[in-house]
Amino acid sequence: MKIGGFMKQSFVDFPATIAAVIFTSGCNLNCWYCHNRQLIDGTQEEYTLEEIIAFLESRKGFIDGVVISGGEPTLQPDLLDVILELKARGFKVKLDTNGTNPQVLRQVLPHLDYVAMDVKNSLQNYHKTVGCVDANAIKESIDILKNGNCDYEFRLTFSPDITFDDVEEIGKLIQGAPRFALQTYNPQGEKWPKQPPENYKIALNILKKYNFCAFLR
Repeated sequence: MKIGGFMKQSFVDFPATIAAVIFTSGCNLNCWYCHNRQLIDGTQEEYTLEEIIAFLESRKGFIDGVVISGGEPTLQPDLLDVILELKARGFKVKLDTNGTNPQVLRQVLPHLDYVAMDVKNSLQNYHKTVGCVDANAIKESIDILKNGNCDYEFRLTFSPDITFDDVEEIGKLIQGAPRFALQTYNPQGEKWPKQPPENYKIALNILKKYNFCAFLR
């Protein structure tokens, strides 16, 4: 596994779990607001898996889980092997994914404890946020999670190119999911400003119509 970053401790990335976070190198999307842009091209490699496992073993009993994030972890050919290794060592495992590789998601899902899938936009407007993408693959990944036995959430970064019509379509798409995180967009110098605070309240009210716990993160 090519690892471009590592967070030794997080209290917020894995619900009810103190976790370390692995950031895999390489992504197949190009979200215009991405804050991990240094990982996209897949050339960054800062840690070895052996180094990380040694650290995790040294903190066993304090760190309970590991988040595999990115980049996009499903691009890593040994993702399943790493998940199985972590599970064998007694750690819970959460996967962060963009949902573009449903066949990989289906393969690893039985071995995971939690999945967070980013929904980038309404399917018809995905390309405006991420560039070229197979919308059918996104829909398939959503259905895999909704019909699986693993705990999960969907999440949307509420960037200013997302309209209320988009939010409505996203709500319909993931209707019945247990939870949905509406994430604050932080511009950090990009050309787009933040959504005004009242827009977050409107968006949350739209999402709550679709029978899941929608909350602001």
